[in-house]
Amino acid sequence: MGLLNAVKDLRTVRQLLTKAEAEALRAGEELPGPEHLLLSALELPDGSAVRAFERVGADPSALRKAIESAHHGALAAAGFAEDEGGLEAPVERRPAPGVFRSTPQAQQVFQQAVALSKSTRPSLLRSAHVVAATCTLERGTVVRALTALGVDRARLKAAACAEVGIPG
Repeated sequence: MGLLNAVKDLRTVRQLLTKAEAEALRAGEELPGPEHLLLSALELPDGSAVRAFERVGADPSALRKAIESAHHGALAAAGFAEDEGGLEAPVERRPAPGVFRSTPQAQQVFQQAVALSKSTRPSLLRSAHVVAATCTLERGTVVRALTALGVDRARLKAAACAEVGIPG
């Protein structure tokens, strides 16, 4: 990888992880999970994640609401019903400087996305790599959210892989 590509890749990684952490904090969670990485990927400037969603007829802008519904459903199933005023709004915080911390599932998704990016030339991390890696999960909030949207994860993974030119 040339110096210019390395700098571009670092910039993409920084954008992805910083935005994922901000998404988690916005949702009132301490650590980013795969759903926050996916929301972050949809905002990366390369646009390949959005195009992957569009290839399968899914509306990427509906993902946030589906994730919120999945979170509320999981809380209700665990016996934590919302009170009449709703859940308390999360306190506005900024991502902490320093080493990125996330859930084990988010670490798995990120590592798999990076591994997928190394199979392309140039080996730059693109948002579709994150989509493809997220689609390999078997359970969790992001799986419930995609299911609620009617998204077939295998088709979405294939669409994401097609966006970056790798077999899906």
